[in-house]
Amino acid sequence: MNHHDLDDLKAEFDKFVREKCTTDEKGNPVENEYDAGDAVDDEPVPAFVDELENKLLAPVLSGVYLSRIDIKRISQALDESLPIKERKKMIKALFRHTTSKEWLRGAFDEINNHMDGRILIYRQLGEAFPATKAIFDEHIAKAEKTKRMFDQIVADFEEIEPTDEPMMV
Repeated sequence: MNHHDLDDLKAEFDKFVREKCTTDEKGNPVENEYDAGDAVDDEPVPAFVDELENKLLAPVLSGVYLSRIDIKRISQALDESLPIKERKKMIKALFRHTTSKEWLRGAFDEINNHMDGRILIYRQLGEAFPATKAIFDEHIAKAEKTKRMFDQIVADFEEIEPTDEPMMV
């Protein structure tokens, strides 16, 4: 591919972006840089989600790091479709419409599976490198505490039936 072909490709891409990526659903040009997805991100979420995202997404508190890809895989295992965004927005989107303890337990079980994978790695690293065992044991303890937090959230969760009146809940 020569320089001229790259210039043509870039020009074609820029034209595509101008015409297709900066319009609304009706094809009208978008006046500003507002991300339409942000409106959805600002929808209310159950009360536990803020605590969950603060503790789960901070490795210093949860003992593990869950990447955006991890969260995406968790959502796929739950038959949910999440776009890859900031981790906080992904967690909010995943738990936004939680209505049953059963679904919530399934979601936490899937997160536990990912955390258990990290714990296994931590144990193997602690055995392979004994000088670091104390550090990994600390991360394991934090991860186990986080998993107990999930159990408490499920226990405290009040299910919402589709027929419930919003003001009566």
